[in-house]
Amino acid sequence: MLKLFLLSLLSIFSLTVFASVDTVKVPFARILFHDKIANEQKLLDKDDGHLDGMLKVSANDEINLQVTDIMFRRINELADSVEVNNKIPSNNDKVRYLVFIKDLVRDFRMAYEAKEINPALAGLLVDNFQKIMEANIDTLSMAPYIAQVPYEIGQINADIFKKNIGYNKSLSILYLKYCGLHPDKVLSTIRPYVNESFADSLITATTLRDPVQVYDYASAVNSPEGQLIHRNTNATVKVVASLSQTPNALFYFPFLDNILSKKITIDSIKKYIGDGDKVDYFKLLVKTEIGYNLRLISKDTPIAMMGTNGLRDVLQKKAIEDFITPINELHEQTNLNIRMKAIEPLTAEEIYYVLVMGEDDIYTSSYKYAFDRMIQKMGPTPRSDQLLINVNMDYFKKFIKMAANFNQLNTFLNLMPKENSQALMKGFVANLDNTGSLEDAVDVADSYSSIKDPGLLKTILQNVKDNEQKSIADGNTKGRIIYGLLKTIFESANDPSIDLTNEIGIPSIYSVADSVLADDSGRIIQQVFFYGDADGKKYFPDFVGSFSPKDWKVTMQKEWVEIKSIRGKKVWIFANRPLDNDTNLDDSAQIHLNRYLYKNDLEPSVVIHRGHSYWLPRTISRMPNTAKIIVLGSCGGYKNLNEILDICPDAHIISTKEIGKGDINKPILNYLNQNLISGDRLVWQDMWYTLSKYFAADTNKDVRDSWDNYIPPYKNLGAIFIKAYNKKIEQQ
Repeated sequence: MLKLFLLSLLSIFSLTVFASVDTVKVPFARILFHDKIANEQKLLDKDDGHLDGMLKVSANDEINLQVTDIMFRRINELADSVEVNNKIPSNNDKVRYLVFIKDLVRDFRMAYEAKEINPALAGLLVDNFQKIMEANIDTLSMAPYIAQVPYEIGQINADIFKKNIGYNKSLSILYLKYCGLHPDKVLSTIRPYVNESFADSLITATTLRDPVQVYDYASAVNSPEGQLIHRNTNATVKVVASLSQTPNALFYFPFLDNILSKKITIDSIKKYIGDGDKVDYFKLLVKTEIGYNLRLISKDTPIAMMGTNGLRDVLQKKAIEDFITPINELHEQTNLNIRMKAIEPLTAEEIYYVLVMGEDDIYTSSYKYAFDRMIQKMGPTPRSDQLLINVNMDYFKKFIKMAANFNQLNTFLNLMPKENSQALMKGFVANLDNTGSLEDAVDVADSYSSIKDPGLLKTILQNVKDNEQKSIADGNTKGRIIYGLLKTIFESANDPSIDLTNEIGIPSIYSVADSVLADDSGRIIQQVFFYGDADGKKYFPDFVGSFSPKDWKVTMQKEWVEIKSIRGKKVWIFANRPLDNDTNLDDSAQIHLNRYLYKNDLEPSVVIHRGHSYWLPRTISRMPNTAKIIVLGSCGGYKNLNEILDICPDAHIISTKEIGKGDINKPILNYLNQNLISGDRLVWQDMWYTLSKYFAADTNKDVRDSWDNYIPPYKNLGAIFIKAYNKKIEQQ
C-alpha cells in the first residue's frame, strides 16, 4: 500500500515540478542566471534517460522522491532567497550566489555520475550549502560546517566557496577526512600539509599501518616528506627513519616489533643480511612468526606482520626462493640426499613453514619428500600434535588442507592420539564464519574432495552438521549458510543421486551446452594465455603442432596464432605467442590480442591459462567476463579462485592441486576441442572417464600421478562452494 501511494505521489510530483510558478519577481538582468540553474536541473533530470521532472537515483522510490524534491524545490527556494535577501544588496553579489547555486547542482550531478557521492546525501549537501552561504554572507568562516559533514559533501561545498575566510582551514579539515578514507594515500598527498600540526600524527599512524611506505619516503631525506618523517619523535617512526639509511633495510622490517621492544637489535640481524646465512635468516623469520602469531591469537597484531615486506610476505618469499625452488628444480634427481639438501638444516617446525608458505609453488614430489623429512626431524617417536603446539597452531587449517590434497593427512593424524586428531579436525571445521573471507571454508571444501578415508570423511561431515545446528540455534545467519552449503556439497560427493544444481540453486556443474558457449554468429571463441618463460617457449610449438591440418587452419601472426576449425562447429582459438618475458614482449602480445578481440567483437567463452601459478594473476586481470569454461594449471589458492568467480560467476573450472603439466594439458585440450567441434554437449564425467582410461595406460608414473591431481568442475568443491555462497547472499 505504501509503495502504491509513493508511486502515485511520484507521478503527480513529476507533472508539477517544472510547472510550479515562481512567486518571486526576478529582475531581467538576473533571469539568465536563474535559467542556468534550471538548465543544470534539466541535465540532472536527464541522467536517468528521461526528462520527466523525476530523479531516479535509486531502486527505492522514497529516496527518489526525496532527492527530486531537494534538487528542484529546495534549489529553487535557495535561488529565490538570494533575490529577497537584503544582506545581498548588489546585483553582482546576487549573481555570484546564483552562480554558487548553479555550481552546487552541477557538482552534485558530476559527483553522482562519477559515483563519488551517495545521492541519498543530497539533503545534507543542500542543508550544508545553505549554512555556509549564510555564514559567507555574514563574512564568517565555513570551517565549522565543513567539519560537520562527510568528505564528499565538504569537498563540493568548500570548492564552491573558495573565497570564504575559512577556506584554507577547511582544506585541512577535508584532508584529514580524506586520510581517514584513504590511509594508504597519506604520504603521496601530504606535501601541502607538512607544516600543519596534524602532520606528525598522520606520519605516526601511517608508520603503524604501513612502515614500508614510510621507509620509502624516508629514504629521500631532503624531500618535504622525508624531512617530515625524520623530524618525528615517535619511537616507531624513528626506527623506520633510521632503517631507511641502512643498506638492505627491507630485510630488517619483519623484526620491527622486536626491534622496538628491544628483544633484538639491528646489529644482531645484520650478520644474516646480504651475503649472510640464508638458513639462519629463515630460522629467525620462523622464530619471529611463531612469536608474532601468539600475539595475534591475543588480538594484538604486530606492526610488521602483514603487508608488503612484512614478516609473512618475506617468510613466503624466502621459503620459495631458498628452499622450494631448489628442491623443485631437482625433481628429476633420484638421490634424495641431493634433492632435499636445501631443507636438511631445518627443524620440523621450519619445514612446516616451508610447506604452508609454498602452497602455490611446491611440486607434488617435493611436498611428499619434504613432508617425510619433517616427520623424520620430529625424532624417533614423532608426535604431530606437539608440532602444531610448537608453532602455536599457526596456519594449521592451511596445513591440513595441503596434507589432504597431497594424501598425507592420515599419516599426520595417525601420529597423535585419536582424541587429539578428532579435536584437530573439529577445530579445522570450526569458526568458518568468523573470518574476514571464505578462505577457510573453501579450504575445508577442497580438503573434503581429496580425502579417501571414509571414517575421516564421516567425522568432517558430522562436524559440519554440528556447526550448522549450532548456527541455527544461535540465529547466526552467516554460519547457517556456510555450514548448510558445506553439508549439502559434502553429501553430494558421497551420493551421486544428489543434484547440486537443484539443491543449492547454481547453474549446472556437470555439463555445458554448445549453445552456452557459442556467440550470436555461432562461433565458439577460445583464448589461450602463454608466457615467455622457458616453459612457455618449450610447450608453445607442441601446442600449435597438436592441431591436425585435417581439422584446423593455423595462421601465425606477429604476436599471436589464430587456429580455426575447418569442419564441424566454428571453433576459433587465439593464443598469444610466448615472446620474451624479460623484455615484456609476452605482456604486449596479450594486450594487443585483447584489443584485437574486443575490436572485432570476438568474445571468448573458453579461456586457457598455460603457465605457472605465479602468472595466473596476470591472466585473471585480462580474463573476459564472457568465459564459461576456464582451464588452469594450479589455481593458486582461494584468492585467485575467488577473483575468477567474481569475474565469471558461472564458469566451469578445471584445475590441478599442483603445477600443470604439458603432458596432461595437451590431451585435456585435445578432448575439449574435438568435443567443441562436434557441437555435442560437453559432459565432464564422460570426459574424465575417457581421459582417466587414457592416462592409466601411460607408462610414465609421473604422468599417471599428476593426472590424479587434476580436478573436474563437478568435483571442484571449493569453486562450487563460492558459487553457492554468492547465490545465497544475493537472495538475502
